[in-house]
Order: sequence, then C-alpha cells, then structure tokens
Amino acid sequence: MFSEVLHGLIGRVQKDSDVDHNNPKIPLSRCYMRIGIIPAGSTDCVCFATVGINDPVTSALHIILGDSQPLDVSSVHDKKTFLKYTVSLLGYGFYGDVLKGSEKNRWLGPARYDFAGFKTFLSHRCYEGTVSFQPAKWAVGSPRDKVCCTSGCYICRQSSKQLEAQQRAETCGLQHNEQEENWKTVKGKFMAINVAVMSCACPRSPKGLSPAAHLADGTADLILVRKCSRLNFLRHLIRHTKSNSDQFDFPFVDVYRIKTFQFAPKHSEENDSESTDLGNIGKKNFAQICTDHPSCGCSQVNSVWNCDGETLEQTAIEMRVHCQLIRLFARGIEDSHKDDEENLSRV
Repeated sequence: MFSEVLHGLIGRVQKDSDVDHNNPKIPLSRCYMRIGIIPAGSTDCVCFATVGINDPVTSALHIILGDSQPLDVSSVHDKKTFLKYTVSLLGYGFYGDVLKGSEKNRWLGPARYDFAGFKTFLSHRCYEGTVSFQPAKWAVGSPRDKVCCTSGCYICRQSSKQLEAQQRAETCGLQHNEQEENWKTVKGKFMAINVAVMSCACPRSPKGLSPAAHLADGTADLILVRKCSRLNFLRHLIRHTKSNSDQFDFPFVDVYRIKTFQFAPKHSEENDSESTDLGNIGKKNFAQICTDHPSCGCSQVNSVWNCDGETLEQTAIEMRVHCQLIRLFARGIEDSHKDDEENLSRV
C-alpha cells in the first residue's frame, strides 16, 4: 500500500510540475505532502528504518505530533521508460530469486520467504553481467564507517547541502555534465547485486543490508557479492542477522556509495553487439534448456529485480537517487545513548 501511495503522490507532483518522469536524467520535483505509515506488513522495512520499531502505536504518535523526516527515493528506468520508484532495496540475484520463488507460494504466508530463501540458497546460482556506477563524491562518510543514520543526522544534512551546491554549480555550467563524469565499471559473475537506499533494517535483520546507509543524503549503497562458495555466501548472509562483525569484510564483497547505477546482463550485451544467426539461435535454445538445470553453471539464465518487495522483469536497468524527494511522518531513529556520549565528550 505504501508503494502505491508513493507512486501516486510522486507521479501527480511530476505531472503538475510538467516533469517527464520517463527521462532518467531530469531532476524530479519534491513532494511536500507527508506520508504516514502504520506498519502491518511482513517486514515493515521502511517503518523500521525511519522510526526504529515496527509498532503501530508509535507510528500513530509520530503522525499525531506532526513529525517530518525527508527520505531519498530512487527511480528505475529501462532506457527511456520509467519502471518504478524504490526507497529501500533494489536486488538482483539471490534476493530477486527469493522474491520470485515466494510469489509461487503465497498460500504459506510470511513463511514463504523462508521456504523460498532456503530453496534459492541450495540452487547456488550466479549471474554474469556488467555493473556501471557513479560514486557520490560529495557524500560525507562511507558504507563501512559504522555511523548509522539517526534523528537529526549530521551526515544527511551535510551531504544534502554539498549535493545542492554541486547541482547549482552544474546549472551554472561550472562543472562538466554527467556524461563527462567518471563512471566505474565492474564486470563478472555475481551471487547478488544489491542497491540499498536505506539500511533495509527489519526485525529479522536489525542492522540491515547496509547498516551505514542514510535516509536523506542523496546516495545509495551498492553491494556486489561476487561468485563464491555456498559456505562463504552463507557466512555473508548470517552477518546480516546475528554478528556484530563487518558484513562487508569478505574478499568477494565490494561496497560503494553511489548516486547513479546501471546494470546490463550478459545476454543483453550480446544481443546489442551481435546479429541473430543460426549459431546464436542454438546458443539461446541451449540456455533455455539450462534454465531447469542450474547445476550446469550456464550463465545465460537471468534473475529478476526485487524492487521494494515487488518483482521487476526487466533486467537491463538504470537507477538514480533523488535526494529528499518525499517526507514521512517520522523523525528518524532516536539514539539516546549516542547523545549522552556526545554530551560527555563535549564536557
């Protein structure tokens, strides 16, 4: 329901502002009408990351008090076509396969995620493609600095100010345009490709996929899990839930703080660069046979995107973060212990 309200609100504001949301490079107009969330879902990720608890009474009190928390929103496009907005997770590979598998077993209720996750883990499939992204050079902090986003977050305030200053400079022509900026490219086989716009914390994963991701700094954290053994991938997953160790501290895991992200699966690259002939047709038919046999290791099989808990069939996509595009009736996670420590250090 939150996703439907989010899309309706942003879409109406862009229409009233005469903004073409199908153009991925056009800045979107901010929405000043606040959204209140009463948590009643399976994970309540957005509420948990913005309030600190998935309690309906607490959320209702934030609405009554009129609290306001800005929130970044990412737009997802397929070339010149708008697909979806996302505020939490955009995941390909493991999390995409889990969601796709769970949709077939909705009769199980919330248990379908455990069932689909176990089945997906056993299949141990990886996907080949090219990841391109632009680092968020203005951002204060990094995905591994262990500074979590809390109420009145300093990093969100400073990062958003620096982003606005950079955008003003670009408008005045003082900097190169986006196409001339440095893009980084990573090619290979991946177990999972995750883009966390927020920490993605929930009761099952109190730290979330990216504990240091911030709510309103205009960035997202790109997490690349390269091909690895089933045991190593399990170690990575366990650190999301129980361990206090750095969940990115593995040689097969890379994490970046970004503003724009693109992904092209291997089959998409081949289709763009090669003409269809008998040899290619045979290769495609062979790949279709391999779909039912993941143990063969064929890299032609594709996953789907998990976009805030909804499947996205398009695989070649572009994602862009829009800083503080909407506002919620929330105030961020309050950390009284951290405030006490800061006051003591000042004394």
